[in-house]
Amino acid sequence: MNSVEKRAILGVGGIFALRMVGLFMIVPVFSVYGNNYAHATPFLIGLAVGIYGLGQAIFQIPMSLAADKFPRKPIIFLGLILFAIGGIIAANATDIYEVIIGRALAGSGAVSAVLMALLADVTREEMRTKAMATMGLTIATSIMLAFAFGPLLVGSLGISGLFWLTAGFAVLAMLLLMIVPTPLRVLKHNLDNKSIGEQLATVLKIGDLNRLHIGIFALHLTMTAIFVILPHQLNEVMGLSVRQQGLVYLPLLFIGFAVAIPFIIIAEKKRKMRQVFLGALALITAALAILALGSQAGIGIILGLLLYFMGFNLIEATIPSWISKRAPVANKATAMGISSSSQFFGAFVGGAMGGLLLSQPSLLAWGILAVIMGVALMLIIPIAQPPYLSSTTVSVPKNVNMQDWSRQMLAVDGVDELVVMAKEKVAYLKLDKTQLTDDSRQQLSSLAQSPLDI
Repeated sequence: MNSVEKRAILGVGGIFALRMVGLFMIVPVFSVYGNNYAHATPFLIGLAVGIYGLGQAIFQIPMSLAADKFPRKPIIFLGLILFAIGGIIAANATDIYEVIIGRALAGSGAVSAVLMALLADVTREEMRTKAMATMGLTIATSIMLAFAFGPLLVGSLGISGLFWLTAGFAVLAMLLLMIVPTPLRVLKHNLDNKSIGEQLATVLKIGDLNRLHIGIFALHLTMTAIFVILPHQLNEVMGLSVRQQGLVYLPLLFIGFAVAIPFIIIAEKKRKMRQVFLGALALITAALAILALGSQAGIGIILGLLLYFMGFNLIEATIPSWISKRAPVANKATAMGISSSSQFFGAFVGGAMGGLLLSQPSLLAWGILAVIMGVALMLIIPIAQPPYLSSTTVSVPKNVNMQDWSRQMLAVDGVDELVVMAKEKVAYLKLDKTQLTDDSRQQLSSLAQSPLDI
């Protein structure tokens, strides 16, 4: 990777990590500590856990549509401000409704898709897979670490302290945004004349993207529901306090993460993404079935969680890379926005469902979640392998008009997308090699004032 890509991954990855840890630290502890708020009921506690997902689901698509038309960074900054304000409101809450309002406002800062699209802009095609897989692993690891450290910190900081940390993380994320390169996106097919409906229709008619959306919805539904139900079961079956439960999650996280990494490499390097993805879905279905059948024994809970964490890491690492390959060039943010909306709507449904399942027998509760994941697997099986494309990097000549030079590059047959980092004097070209001719290669070399390896 070049220096631009490394800076982008560091900055975007840091922002994702801070947001995810802030959002998810309360998930494994709130079903217990939420009872301390006025007017709390099992359903409202579950709603407070999952409501951020509803805010994310509602606002991901509008923000991602805007990010396909306007610069991405200001939209990300706005989302982080909302995230911080929501954390402050929840930190000062005295009743469950105020927590719900704060979590909902934090969720309205829905910039996950815009962050992914920004990262896609500033990474070359052959590096984008690695970058997206890194983001997927960052998201999965951040969520798992949040599940581990939330229980460990709540004893000393309290729930309000965790919410204050969320607000602080948002401020740190704003500072990290400054190190991410600012790209100038130039597309052959401009979106200025496309309506919002046309942008959405372009993405929604792609069946394989819709299957990915189903997968991420089911994953986050089950994940959020699990961590509403699980704290009570770990206490009843294994006698563990909320704080002790973090010591259970942490080793399972690292084992699941270590086992998942080789399969992520196989998916990318060996182009076996479909097989690994479907295998991970099947693994999660089996994990939930084990939790259903073995929830009254400590070994059943531990084994089920370990398998679930393995599958979770695989899916979270795979989907961003897959979408970056499959989404239309001019609609990357929109496609990622729909995926993020599906993810967070799943979290909202899972939080509410977990609250309702708290009062049900464990066999029924886990069994329902296993059936949901099994149905998702059946719907996703027809998915095809993602396409594998190519790109190249060129240096921008000195003393050129950037817009004129960009238009000349896009006029060359075989060039579909151009992203320019003006400050770094570097441009990425997305190429369709089937349309490249000797003449077009010569044109590109002339415009770049250097020979190209294409």
